[in-house]
Amino acid sequence: QVQLVESGEGLVQAGGSLRLSCAVSGYTFSSYDMGWYRQAPGKQRESVAGISWDSGHATYADPVKGRFTISRDNAKNTVYLQMDSLKPEDTAIYYCNAQVAGTRVFGWGQGTQVTVSS
Repeated sequence: QVQLVESGEGLVQAGGSLRLSCAVSGYTFSSYDMGWYRQAPGKQRESVAGISWDSGHATYADPVKGRFTISRDNAKNTVYLQMDSLKPEDTAIYYCNAQVAGTRVFGWGQGTQVTVSS
């Protein structure tokens, strides 16, 4: 059974930083690209960042470029999202998922809440 467990939730002021983690189990983590997504209140879920299975390539949505960094540790079956220079518009529930050709593979985990105050 595939499990995606996001953690690192927090309330920070604008300009602050948070680091999210996503621990996965139930499939071969190192065989898949991984991505972070977010869903703000009243909005559709959107892709934030993605990383290839070997960490050789990372992509970012325009709103987070230069502020967020995605990384992974295949030995720990964990993907991370370092978020710096946070803005109130980054407030959302953040989710991770495996990706194939940029499309998420599995069902969603519970997500982790990020709240940025102005």
